[in-house]
Amino acid sequence: MDWVLIVFVLFKGLVFVTGMVLAVRWHYERERQWADRRVLLFACAKIAGVFLLLLLVLLGLTFGLARLLGLDLSLP
Repeated sequence: MDWVLIVFVLFKGLVFVTGMVLAVRWHYERERQWADRRVLLFACAKIAGVFLLLLLVLLGLTFGLARLLGLDLSLP
């Protein structure tokens, strides 16, 4: 039964190492692609836009759930 723990730990280590290698390689390749400043600014604008959209959706869902539950969210 001791071998099960060893196999699981080795598998977990292999998965983490593989993930780290792929992440480093992906970031290195993306950095080379983003050498153009215009592409970098466009990507940052897209990320900011998605973030703001998700924030608005989250706020809408929060207030919608609060209204559904009958909570009073008015300012005093």
